[in-house]
Parts: sequence; C-alpha cells; structure tokens
Amino acid sequence: MTHSHHHHAPPDNFNLAFAVSVSLNLLYTVVQAFYAISANSMSLLADAGHNLGDVLGLLLAWGASWLLTRPASERYSYGYKRTSILAALLNASILVGASCLIAYESINKFFHPENVAAMTVIVVALVGIVINTGTALLFFKDRHSDINIKGAFLHLASDALVSLGVVIGAAVIYYTDWHWVDPLIGLLIVATILYSTWGLLIDSVNLIMDAVPRHIDQKAVRELLLSHKGVKTIHDLHIWGLSSKEIALTAHLIVPDQSFTDEDHQTFAHDLKHKFKIGHVTLQVEQGKNEFPCQHLKGC
Repeated sequence: MTHSHHHHAPPDNFNLAFAVSVSLNLLYTVVQAFYAISANSMSLLADAGHNLGDVLGLLLAWGASWLLTRPASERYSYGYKRTSILAALLNASILVGASCLIAYESINKFFHPENVAAMTVIVVALVGIVINTGTALLFFKDRHSDINIKGAFLHLASDALVSLGVVIGAAVIYYTDWHWVDPLIGLLIVATILYSTWGLLIDSVNLIMDAVPRHIDQKAVRELLLSHKGVKTIHDLHIWGLSSKEIALTAHLIVPDQSFTDEDHQTFAHDLKHKFKIGHVTLQVEQGKNEFPCQHLKGC
C-alpha cells in the first residue's frame, strides 16, 4: 500500500480578504438599515437583511477557511478539511433562505405599495454596489477551485446584483411613480440568485455524500490506472472530496506478475494530480491469488 505525500501544500490564506469583506459589509448593513427606515423603503430594508445574512455566511466561510490550515490530530486524521464543505452548504442554504424572504417582501409590496424616498434609496444602493463588487473581487481568483470560496464570492456578487436591482427599481419609481416595478425587480433578483446558487447547493450536498466530484470522469480514472504495465484489474475504487479543494482516491490494483516500485507509485500520483487534480492517492497492490482473496472484491 502506498500514499502520495507531496501534495500537502498550505491552502491559500484568505484571512485578509474575509476580514475586509466582513468589516465593510457589516458597517454598510447597519447604515443601509438606518436609511431604509428613514426612506420608508421595504426593498432597501430587505436588502439590508439579505446583506446581514451574507455577513453571517462570510463568517462561516472564514472560519472554515481558517480550519483548513489547522494540522491533523489523532482523532481527526484528515484535519478539519470537511468543515469547508459544511460552510459551503450552509452558505448556499442562507442564500436560498434570503431569496425566499426577498420573494415574500416583493409579493407583499404588490398588495401594499408605499411611497419611498427614491433618491435616498438610489444613493445608498449605489454605495452597496461599490462595496459588494469590490469585496467580491477579493475572492474572484479561486472561486472555481474551492466551493467554500465560491460561496463567499456568490454571496457578495449576489449582494451587488440585489443592490443594482434596488437602484433600477428606485429610479423607475422616481421618474414614473410606478410602484409595482419594485416588487417585480425583487422577484427577478430572487430568480437570478437561485439560479446562481443551485449549482453550489448541489455540489455541496454531493461532497457531503462523498460523491465523485462533478469534474472528474471516474471511467477515465479507471482507464488511466489500467493503462499501467502489469495492472490486470481494479476494484474498490473510490474518489471523493476531502475538502472543498482537495480530492482523494483509494483503489485496489491486481498486479499478478510484478511488484510495484516507488517510481511506479510516483507516476500514478503525478498523472492523477495533473490530469484529474486528485492529490491524495492511496493504492493497495495485490497479486489476486485465489487463496488470499480481497475482502472487498465482491462488494466494490
């Protein structure tokens, strides 16, 4: 049995990005809520509530990102990597919950329209666009490689989108007095947020269930393992996410006619890392003799 150990590079440190994002958005949320009440704007107040939910989501993502840097222990032999998956799942759930609240407020305003100080709403929401867009860019680089960071990015990007919708709705109301535009914009924003969040939610659930990550073709991985000289069959092949960034693989290789060298194991580790981004590889090599059958042969 062999393990590849060359992959334990320290994860990217997003402490500064999270600190800046949480601080700016929390301060903005307080200011936004104050002006929402002053302007008698339910849409702006709902946006403030959405921002508050996202601040909590950012705190969850920040905590999980920090736990990724913690070393493994005797009890937690893989460290705290899977907390990043839990954070991504919670973030997606918060976004869905916030979207439901926005939808409720939007529908309610169809039946109970109120006059608002539209220009105040426009100015405050424009400030929100600047803050949310700027902080979202702090997570833009690694949003595809880590679903936890993707969750933080989506939170901030969706906030900017919500603020843009508030600006558009308030501008239309300012020039036309068409108060029904405000709830319509709210529902469009909800649809957009749910569309962008659905993939994150599904990916998070799949990772919690130890499913094969979506971007990995298990058949291609099997073919790569079988292509090595001497490998006759493979069983007990498992591929799953250790965290929102790291992927692990275990497999039993039947090699009846030769022994594997350290070079053979390094070749597997290199190919799996560069072709499939699988960094933690554990291979059990067997000769496949009938008198010593593998206990996992039939089950997997």
